Amino acid sequence: MRTVLLTAVAMLAFAANSLLCRLALQHASIDPASFGSVRLVSGALMLALIVRVKSGHPLAAAPDWLAATMLFAYVAFFSFAYLTLSAGTGALLLFGAVQVTMFSAGLRAGEAFRPLAWAGLLLAIAGLVYLVSPGLAAPSPLGATLMIAAGVAWGVYSLRGRRAGEPLAATAGNFLRAAPMALGLSALLARDAHASAAGLALAVASGAVTSGIGYVVWYAALAGLTAMRAATVQLSVPPIAAFGGVLLLAEPISLRLGVASAAILGGIAIVLASRSHAAPVRPLSSGR
Repeated sequence: MRTVLLTAVAMLAFAANSLLCRLALQHASIDPASFGSVRLVSGALMLALIVRVKSGHPLAAAPDWLAATMLFAYVAFFSFAYLTLSAGTGALLLFGAVQVTMFSAGLRAGEAFRPLAWAGLLLAIAGLVYLVSPGLAAPSPLGATLMIAAGVAWGVYSLRGRRAGEPLAATAGNFLRAAPMALGLSALLARDAHASAAGLALAVASGAVTSGIGYVVWYAALAGLTAMRAATVQLSVPPIAAFGGVLLLAEPISLRLGVASAAILGGIAIVLASRSHAAPVRPLSSGR
C-alpha cells in the first residue's frame, strides 16, 4: 500500500506540473520565462533543503552541466509551449517525445528491438504525427514544436540521470545550476515580464511542490517498483493531465486527442511489454 500511495502521489504531481503551468499562462498571470525561472529557483531551494535535512550536509554530487542545460531547456520549452497548448495535449506530446527519445537512444546503443517493439514504436510515432498534423483540431504548430523539443531535452536529461549514483542529490544540483540559466533568459526577455501574486504562487507550487517534493516522493516509490512497472505507470500521466484540464480548466477532449492518445500510449505500452524480457532498464526520473 505504501508503494501504491507514493506512486499515485508522484503521478499526480507530474500531471499537476502541466496543469499549474497552463493555469498560470492561460490567464496571463505570469509570463513563461518568469514562470520557468521561479519554478527552477523554488525547486532548487526545496531540493537543497531536503538533501541537507536527509544527509546532514550540502550537495555533494559531481556537477553535470549538460544535464543542467537539458533541464533548463526542458523547463523553458515547456513553459512557452503552454502559451497555446491545452494541458492534456501538452502532456501527451511531452510524454511521447520523451519515450521516443529514450527508445531511440536504446537503439543507438545497440539494444535489440523485437518486431513487436518496432510495431509499437511506429504506432507511437504515427500517433504523434497524427496529433500535430494540419486540421481544425490540430494544436498550435509552434506550441507542439516547443513541447516536442521539451520532451527531447527531458529525454536526454533522463539518460544523463542514469549515471547518477545519488539521484536526489544530482537532481538538486542540476536544479541549482539550471536556475541561473533561466534567470538569464528572463533578463533577456525582461520587456515582456509580468507576474501577479497568483502567477508567482502557481510557479512556486510547480517548482517546490510538484517538482521538488514530487521527485522525493517518486524516488521513495521507486524502492518498491521494478523498472518495467516504474516505466509503465508513467503512462497514466497524460490522461491525468487531460482529465484535470477538463475539470479545472474547462478544456475539451477532442476526438483527435483521444485517437492520438490511444496510439501513442498503446504503442509505448507495446514497446515496454516487449522489452520486459530484455535487460532491465533504469526507469525515468520523470517530471511532467
